[in-house]
Amino acid sequence: MIRLGAGRRPDRIVAVGAHCDDIAIGAGGTLLTLCGARPGIRVDALVLSGGGTDREREERAALAAFCPGADLRLTVLKLPDGRMPAHWEEAKAAVEELRARTEPDLVLAPRTDDAHQDHRGLARLLPTAFRDHLVLGYEIVKWDGDLGRPAAYQPLPPEIAEQKVRLLQEHYPSQRHRPWYDREAFLGLARIRGIECHARYAEAFAVTKFTLNLGG
Repeated sequence: MIRLGAGRRPDRIVAVGAHCDDIAIGAGGTLLTLCGARPGIRVDALVLSGGGTDREREERAALAAFCPGADLRLTVLKLPDGRMPAHWEEAKAAVEELRARTEPDLVLAPRTDDAHQDHRGLARLLPTAFRDHLVLGYEIVKWDGDLGRPAAYQPLPPEIAEQKVRLLQEHYPSQRHRPWYDREAFLGLARIRGIECHARYAEAFAVTKFTLNLGG
């Protein structure tokens, strides 16, 4: 198994989500791991919807908790939930503006084959701006049953997996009523992905394209 990052430690991360809570659900454990290992790491985060609402307040508090000690720079826009394809130009401009202000070592984003149109649309925008970057597509469990066969894994120690679930429950009270938003769902998926990479828990990611430097 290839373990990405063994020879290079990331100093800058980009994390994007269509909705408040997407980043934390899909890559919260990875953010906790990275920020714990790299105090002061820069995290540029972009969320397309929820701006000016209670959801934005939830997101700001949550990502601060998921990125302890990081130089976190979060932008939350006001695109309407569920209508991202109709606001393609605004979303594209936001992604391009994000790209103009950072040169990340790693990009965390939705998967291009996610069943939710907002997730999928944002994922397909990323390669137009971040052409030479490692983009990891996180997964979000949902009714659609769109989970696939991931290509990359970040193992999570049990304490990190538990911390992720605790922070999700603590910081997103607006989502607690959803039937899939519970401890069993989050830890269950993490346990399955852990089995797939010989760990107790893990977060898994899709990788569309990456370049090797085996002789470097």
